[in-house]
Amino acid sequence: MEFVCIEAKTFEDMRMALELLKKKVEMLSQRHLPKRLDKWLDNQEVCAILHISPRTLQSLRSNGTLSYTQIDRRTYYQEHDIMRLLGMTGCRRKSRKESER
Repeated sequence: MEFVCIEAKTFEDMRMALELLKKKVEMLSQRHLPKRLDKWLDNQEVCAILHISPRTLQSLRSNGTLSYTQIDRRTYYQEHDIMRLLGMTGCRRKSRKESER
């Protein structure tokens, strides 16, 4: 085992630099906490939630209304995107029903 002698001031400077680095890492990790992994849904689950056909779901993907990810030949959607879309269509359905009265 090899020993290295350094001055106390140099050691203290190194310790302070390490402490500063630790604080920066903690700050950066706290900044990115809200970005959690969301639940992913497949075509069948999304069609059931939105009460739409697979073809309508394809149209929502094609026109850019709904973002998606493909892995192999399967398509997945983030749950928060589906809930956002559900909120938008729910508002439209309510306004249509009110205008029909």
